[in-house]
Amino acid sequence: MRYDLDDLRLFVDIVAEGSITAGASRMHLSLPSASARVRSLERQAGVALLVRGRRGARPTPAGMALARHARDVLARTARLESAVASYTRAPTTSLTLLGGGSAMHRLLPRALVSFLREHPDVDVTVSESRTPRTVRMLTDGEADLGVVVDNEARDRGLRVETLCDDSLVVIGQAGGVLAGRPALAYSEATEHPMVGLHEGSALRRWIETNLGPHAPAVRYRTSVADLNVLVALVAAGVGLAVVPRRAIDSGHLLDVCDLRDPWARRDLLLAWGAKAGAPSPATAELAEHLRRAARSDGGDPTPRTGDAHGTGAETRRSTGV
Repeated sequence: MRYDLDDLRLFVDIVAEGSITAGASRMHLSLPSASARVRSLERQAGVALLVRGRRGARPTPAGMALARHARDVLARTARLESAVASYTRAPTTSLTLLGGGSAMHRLLPRALVSFLREHPDVDVTVSESRTPRTVRMLTDGEADLGVVVDNEARDRGLRVETLCDDSLVVIGQAGGVLAGRPALAYSEATEHPMVGLHEGSALRRWIETNLGPHAPAVRYRTSVADLNVLVALVAAGVGLAVVPRRAIDSGHLLDVCDLRDPWARRDLLLAWGAKAGAPSPATAELAEHLRRAARSDGGDPTPRTGDAHGTGAETRRSTGV
């Protein structure tokens, strides 16, 4: 037997509504047309499918079996139509974007929100990655864009451009041991209890790599995985911390001091993947959204007196640091 899908939909609607009239209405059919279709189904099945009465219609045992299997057929048909229709849609573009922990804090989320809203036909795979791995993947053509730390990425044969300042500062609870101090060396900060990011984090490795074998002993009261948590612990007086200045945005009261160490001065760069041919329009658009996100940070988010390279006065902020 062959069944018309519209007849099956009508029968399922009649059973659901308990009325041929209501089922016909759901299918936008006249009552005579719907009744004729049901009679055709019954002739095909060779058995009564509905018990008709003044108060509506109810399925016979055969009708209940038909309705149950019809629902399954209609659901499978819908999945089939969706699968075939997917091949008629415009193909999507897929990009890979990599960034370190500092970039993941604010920069990449802001860029992604605006980019994905404007480009529904582009998918972006985002991964947190330390600069050496990011550079390697970009060089091998395995990623389209990466946000990297400057002196770990320059002179690697990649196209790069400066996005924003990512210099490091020391933060402490407002009115605590940093009060009144414009700047200090890392070795001075480590004379006090510290809180830090976990050992595998890009920031922790950056500090330890630059300090080398003569690094001062540090008492870490705790290590966490998130910059927001780190700043909250510092604001609560748990200890001092070294963080990118641009990451201090949690609204806590903090004292902020520049680090005198040369390695604390750094920039974030936008690096382009070494794929064959010119970058795709989608890659160029994503790069522009990253630039806008960097500019939206307003450059240095904690205004300081003094020069632009870290001789400014201690800054205490209550909101939007």
